[in-house]
Amino acid sequence: MLDTNCMTTFFDDLETRSADQRAAEQLDALNAQLARIAAHEGTCLPDVGRLKDLSGLSALPVLRKSELAKWQAAKPPFGGMLVSNVAHVFQSPGPIYEPGGVSHDWWRMGRFLYAAGFGKDDIVQNCFGYHLTPAGMIFESGARAVGATVLPAGTGQTELQVTAARDVGSTAYAGTPDYLKVILDKADEMGIALGFTKAAVGGGALFPSLRQEYADRGIACLQSYATADLGNIAYESAAMEGMILDEQVIVEIVTPGTGSPVAEGEVGEVVVTSLNPDYPLIRFATGDMSAVMSGQSPCGRTNTRIKGWMGRADQTTKIKGMFVRPEQVASFVERHAEISRARVIASREGEQDMLTVQVECDGGDADAYAASVVATLKMKGKVEVCALGALPRDGLVIEDQRTYD
Repeated sequence: MLDTNCMTTFFDDLETRSADQRAAEQLDALNAQLARIAAHEGTCLPDVGRLKDLSGLSALPVLRKSELAKWQAAKPPFGGMLVSNVAHVFQSPGPIYEPGGVSHDWWRMGRFLYAAGFGKDDIVQNCFGYHLTPAGMIFESGARAVGATVLPAGTGQTELQVTAARDVGSTAYAGTPDYLKVILDKADEMGIALGFTKAAVGGGALFPSLRQEYADRGIACLQSYATADLGNIAYESAAMEGMILDEQVIVEIVTPGTGSPVAEGEVGEVVVTSLNPDYPLIRFATGDMSAVMSGQSPCGRTNTRIKGWMGRADQTTKIKGMFVRPEQVASFVERHAEISRARVIASREGEQDMLTVQVECDGGDADAYAASVVATLKMKGKVEVCALGALPRDGLVIEDQRTYD
């Protein structure tokens, strides 16, 4: 489905800047960020003065979530970092706390929703979570930026989701890629026709087969790449050729573990510098892998494109829209003295993510282990009890069996 917004109009003039203009203006904004941070008491960032060009970023240290968590534990909630205009405090697994603002399009999601064709005539059924996590607010602020009306649906209660979508006339969906199918299938089961024509998704992989299923139903589905810490990083336009970088971030692709930029086109870890003056994160490592694409998008937007999500730099894996980390698997094992090792497997069944936890022990109660899975991994999963020595000795504690072709 062709997005005429993408072909003829843009969210703002930033999207069509020349490369030289964008680099110069981002450099000015970056130097302003560095000056503010240098003046902040207790800063951990070395004072490097004014950078002469954006390549100077590579001389600065990479900030990782593990460091952020340590800083926050020592000085809650934000680790003593420069933060201003805080209206909300959110919590992500770790726990890690993120600030949120209420100024116009604070997370910059409006740019993506505009590219996805969302506008003032839409009613957006926002199925991202509003409880502790910022995802619901991130997409709601973006919807407000494009003038759309929001139904703050959150997650779960699928029959009520269907009823609400019918009663209020929802035209657009925001949420994880596979939950829209759950709503549509339930609507079919209930004999209710829904009016969704567009979808903006994130928080998990959008598989081609699922996108095609939505297209067959008359729903144009595009995806964004965003995090709770940084907001929008990159997004698809209707051209669907890679993901276009947001205008208020500087993205580097680096060799994992080193912070050294790779050559254009090579796969590496995504490191992001935010130009948000309320929460200036410098060289923040996402743990995600991607690569820069050559050329510009056919839609007319001129910013750099990346290939989208290409795996994790570590074993941390997103399942059902939530990250599962190796340390969470270790915590699960520690709860049960009889378990010698465990392996988390991410797979697909139909068009939904599935979680399986294989445990290696002599006997054991799978039901009890299932309760521990919920407590430690924050989601339900199938538990398979395996004999001692049955699990591979390949160093993996999280195995992603899903394919993204």
